[in-house]
Amino acid sequence: MTPRLVLASASPRRRALLGALGLDFTLRPVAVDESLRPGEEPAAYVRRLAREKAAAAARDGELVLAADTVVALAGEIFGKPASAEEARSMLARLSGRAHEVYTGVALRLTGPAAKEAIAVARTTVHFAPLGAAEIDWYLASGEPFDKAGAYAIQGLGALLVDAIEGNYTNVVGLPLATVRQLFAELGFELLAFSRRP
Repeated sequence: MTPRLVLASASPRRRALLGALGLDFTLRPVAVDESLRPGEEPAAYVRRLAREKAAAAARDGELVLAADTVVALAGEIFGKPASAEEARSMLARLSGRAHEVYTGVALRLTGPAAKEAIAVARTTVHFAPLGAAEIDWYLASGEPFDKAGAYAIQGLGALLVDAIEGNYTNVVGLPLATVRQLFAELGFELLAFSRRP
């Protein structure tokens, strides 16, 4: 019997990516403490948060998918900006440089046959050099404010990006290739959860 698939996320980007595959899933956003631990590296941080989110959302007989994404510049983690000033600072620092996007993904099967698989995807993003007017234009769009690193590659933020190395959907917030691998690791076919015939 195929378990119910649960997405433990409030992210509209993650919901859209799974929805585009035609998957049948239930949304169950959870809140966990996202405080960075002393000395915690970006990959370890997103791995831990994805695992904690999956555990927090778990109910018996379900397959829970959780993820956490951050932008990191020279090892410094950029989360979602709390203000326009913080967003402006992030974009100015990313301008003309390469940074990393890390997404931790956890897949947890609950119940008697409980098991878990976790992975971290990493993509390098090369930003174009940005002038003050371009940053002002992007801030005025409102797009940066609920995005890690203050940009959305799938939206207007695509204009800020010169190139990427790695998985595009990772930069959006859910690396689908990694998701597929984790399903296989737990013995499931991802598309078996599709609503489509």
